[in-house]
Amino acid sequence: MKKIGLMVFAAFLGGALAIGAYKLLERNNDGFSLTEKQNTMFANNPIKISSTGAVDFVQAAAAVSPAVVHIKTTYSANSSNQDEGNGGMADLFDFFGGGGSRRSNVPRAASGSGVILTADGYIVTNNHVVDNADKIEVVLSNRRKVMAKVIGKDPNTDLALIKIDVDGLPFVKMGNSDNVQIGEWVLAVGFPLDLQTTVTAGIVSAKARSIGILNRESQDMTREEWVEMQRTGIRPERPANTAIESFIQTDAAINPGNSGGALVNANGELIGINSAIASQTGRNEGYGFAIPVNLAKKILEDFKQYGVVKRGFIGVSFQALDADAAERLKIKDINGLYVNEVVPNGAAEAAGIKQGDIIKKVEGIEIYDSPDLQEKIGRLRPGDKVSLAVLKTDGVIKTVVVTLKPESAASLVSAKTAVKVETGASLSMLGATFAPASAALKAKYKLTGGVIVTDIVPNKLFDNYGISKNIVVTAVNDQKVNSTADIEKALKLSKNKVRISAYRMSDGAILESTFPVQ
Repeated sequence: MKKIGLMVFAAFLGGALAIGAYKLLERNNDGFSLTEKQNTMFANNPIKISSTGAVDFVQAAAAVSPAVVHIKTTYSANSSNQDEGNGGMADLFDFFGGGGSRRSNVPRAASGSGVILTADGYIVTNNHVVDNADKIEVVLSNRRKVMAKVIGKDPNTDLALIKIDVDGLPFVKMGNSDNVQIGEWVLAVGFPLDLQTTVTAGIVSAKARSIGILNRESQDMTREEWVEMQRTGIRPERPANTAIESFIQTDAAINPGNSGGALVNANGELIGINSAIASQTGRNEGYGFAIPVNLAKKILEDFKQYGVVKRGFIGVSFQALDADAAERLKIKDINGLYVNEVVPNGAAEAAGIKQGDIIKKVEGIEIYDSPDLQEKIGRLRPGDKVSLAVLKTDGVIKTVVVTLKPESAASLVSAKTAVKVETGASLSMLGATFAPASAALKAKYKLTGGVIVTDIVPNKLFDNYGISKNIVVTAVNDQKVNSTADIEKALKLSKNKVRISAYRMSDGAILESTFPVQ
C-alpha cells in the first residue's frame, strides 16, 4: 500500500513539474522564433483531425476558423494602398483585399484577413492589406476589436507580419507547402465581401505559378509591357528587389476581403496565404493564388528578428526555356533557365556561371520555370549556399555551389551611399538605385546601353523632378553609361548642373533634362 502511495505521489509530482515548466516556458519564450513557438505549442496541444485525402472538412474548419481574423484598415486622404489600384491589368489579375477608389479625397477604409500564428498575437497577412494604412484594426473571432502594429512588410512577396497585444489566442499550425500535391483538397478561410468568417473548399490546381502581379506592382508595368512579357517570355531586368512569385493556385472560392486569409489542407495545417485572384470582374471566377507557407516562414522570421527581409541574390538575369525560346536562342534544350546576363562581382560570377549557361536544377530539384528557382532562393539569406546543376555551353552539366550575396556592387548601389566628388554631385544626390540593362532588354527596345532605375528615394533629385522607376538612363552629362561606375565617373564632370538622358519604356519617349547640383 505504501509503495502504491509513493507511485501516485511521484506521478502527481512529475505532472506538476511538467505543467509548471511548460507555463514558465510559455511566459519566457519571447526570444523564440515563430517556428519554435509553434513546435512548442503543438507538441503540447496536438491537433488530431482527418487526413488530406478526406472530404469531410468539419474538423479542419473548426480548428482553423477561430484563428483567422478580420483586418480593417483606414487611410488618410493623401495615402494610397496597393490593393486599391492595380494598373492596367486589374481586369485580369487582381489583389482582393477590398477598398475604394485610389483618388478619393476623403479618409478611406479597406478590409482583408489575417492568420494568427502564435498565442501571443503574431498575425500574418498580405502587404497590400496593410501597406500605407494609418490605422490597422483586428477583429477577433469573438468579435473583440484590437489595434495592431506592423512588425514588417515586404512588397516583393506581398507578405506582412503584424502584432496585437493579446495573449491566449487560438492559432493555426504552419504546415509544409513542399508536400502539397496537385489535386489535393484545400480550404480557404477568410472574410470575403465583408461577411463573417467564411470557409470554401476546392483543390490545388497548380503549384509554382507566376502571374506577374508583383512584378507589375513593383515596377508599374503597363498592360502592353506585361502582354509583351507573356508573349516573349522575357521578364524585366531585376537584379535587385526581385519580386518572388511562386503561388499555389486553387479553385476554392475566394473574393475581395480574402486577402491575407488562410489556405489550409484537410489536416487544418496552413499551407498558404491567399493573395490574388484571376478575374475579369473583380470577383471569384474560379482561380485564386496563395503564397506558399514555406516561403512565408522565412520572410516572417526575418520580420521578427530584423524588421526587414534579409534577401540573398545569385546575380543573374534569366529566362525560362520552352520550345519557342529555344528556337529564338538557337539552342536544343527546352527545359531550365537560360542565363541572359551575369552581374559583375555577383555570386554567380564567383561560382563560374556564365552567359549562355542553363540552370537545370536547384538543390537536386529540376527547374522548369523562374518560380522554381526564385522561391528556393527566397528562403535563403546572404551568406547561405545553394547547389545548382548548370549545363555549360560545352554541353557538360556541372554542379556549382553559389554563396548568395546581399547585393552586387555593380547591380545595386544603395541610394544612401554617397560618392564624394568635388562638385557635390553624387549617387546619393540623385536619390536612385540602378541596375545594368540586360542584353535581352536592350535588344527589345533597340538600345545600345544604359542602366535601369530600380528605386527612387523620396525628396531627392529624381523624386523632386518626377523621374520614375523603370526608365533606362542612357547618358549622364552626355557620357554613355552602362553601370553605376560609369554614372560615378560621369558625375565628376558636373559643375553646377547634371544632365540626364533616358528612355521611357512605357511609351518609347526620349527624355533629356538638366538639373541643378545643390
